Amino acid sequence: MDSPLITQLFRQLFRHPACQARRKLTTKAFAASLQHNHGAHTRQTQLRHERPAQQGKRAMSSRITSRGEKPKTQEQDTHWQQRTELVSSDMSEEYQQYPTVTANDLRVRMERPKKVKMLMRDFIEDSLYNPNYGYFSKQVVIFSPGQPFDFNALPDEPAFYSQLGQRYTEFEDALDAKEYDDTRQLWHTPTELFRPYYGESIARYLLSNYVMSTYPYHDLIIYEMGAGRGTLMLNILDYIRDVEPSVYDRTKYKIIEISSSLAALQNSQMMSDAASRGHASKVEIVNKSIFDWDSAVLSPCFFLAMEVFDNFAHDVVRYDLTTEEPLQGVVLIDELGDFYEFYEPVLDPVAARYMRVRHAATGGRYPAPYSSSKLLRSIKRNLPFAPNLSDPEYIPTRLMQFFDILSKYFPAHRLITSDFHALPDAVKGLNSPVVQTRYQRRMVPVTTPLVHQGYFDILFPTDFRTMEAVYGAITGRLTRVMSHEDFMRSWAYLEDTQTQSGENPLLTWYKNASMMVTV
Repeated sequence: MDSPLITQLFRQLFRHPACQARRKLTTKAFAASLQHNHGAHTRQTQLRHERPAQQGKRAMSSRITSRGEKPKTQEQDTHWQQRTELVSSDMSEEYQQYPTVTANDLRVRMERPKKVKMLMRDFIEDSLYNPNYGYFSKQVVIFSPGQPFDFNALPDEPAFYSQLGQRYTEFEDALDAKEYDDTRQLWHTPTELFRPYYGESIARYLLSNYVMSTYPYHDLIIYEMGAGRGTLMLNILDYIRDVEPSVYDRTKYKIIEISSSLAALQNSQMMSDAASRGHASKVEIVNKSIFDWDSAVLSPCFFLAMEVFDNFAHDVVRYDLTTEEPLQGVVLIDELGDFYEFYEPVLDPVAARYMRVRHAATGGRYPAPYSSSKLLRSIKRNLPFAPNLSDPEYIPTRLMQFFDILSKYFPAHRLITSDFHALPDAVKGLNSPVVQTRYQRRMVPVTTPLVHQGYFDILFPTDFRTMEAVYGAITGRLTRVMSHEDFMRSWAYLEDTQTQSGENPLLTWYKNASMMVTV
């Protein structure tokens, strides 16, 4: 907590039952007071007045925005901004004066920036990954259920939920006994919940495709991003050693971890676990961002990115409802640390390239946050209090840059990725994120990504059909997209995770997840 006052405020605000997101039971704490004022300002193009948004169940927004007022003069149009119900400060002068910074510029800062502006993707990147105050640079706790679940002994799927909840409580009680923390960010992953069966299914896929493609001419080289506690790595290496010792002798496992705290945990605990199982010589941990990668890996390799895409930074755009031209979101942070959102009519080179690549890769067939009918848009635009810009669309520019890295530095890679194609409690917009924090063991979703940096998880769904096309256009590789369930039906031994009733949590737990693999 930043102060005892903030602690007291959140205890008052978060006494209502929190929504449960079917994701990592995660996030950082406190919302309302730390969810700063975020009026959306437009530059060059104005938004017409819109009715205030309805307040969420937990009253997470301390300032609800309305969409401004009608245009008066061309000069005023240039720096028009959205007002809040409580404050109507004109920030156009500050917008002109404040310097533009990037997430890379902010890496060396110990404190959150003020009196600056930046693109939305840089704001999100800084909020999640800044080495000093970013969400993933703060305390990281990944749930471990202890002994693997004996699914065959469970009567049905509800019994699994009950036992999982009990183990969660025991796990966190043990942590609180050492140090109590209202704002602990606790995650779980399918690797941990279904250990070792989830990892073994990935190992079967790797073995089968390695043997059919590059064995015996090349070693089995595996890269994994965001390995967490290293459980997936241990399960994969155990399985390969037990099933194919000759392949195990030629296996190398390299973990790429951006978080220094997680990398330190991995170097101590995970390497100790790997050594105890005889895997120490097989494992290497690289503590750097994949976006800082600068050395070519020319050998064939597999690249695992499990639940990684959702935390890649996105840009935000809105569209002129008359011309359909996109405007790019810029976040302004004032001297008090409050947030304002402007929209520029000129896209930066990264966002502009994403738009071009997506259009070419999909043949122009992708979702848009506005009606394709000009008549309907015209009718809507002329309604009282209607905005003249579309709802926001969040575009995965950082994911495109990840595909660039794979294409440039890992030209012979084969990607295996799993992530969420849909998420509950998302903020308003197309491909919009869930922004949530965890307070007193409850999930608290909020209604904007413009929140106090480092205290909230910001996670996006992945439009796999669109990103499959973008990946193919950038890398030239063919892929296959399937549901998480379909992948597990192909590669898992389902009898290992089946309950006595015939229900199988491995198949039903991640219904909102998909997988994409290079073929």
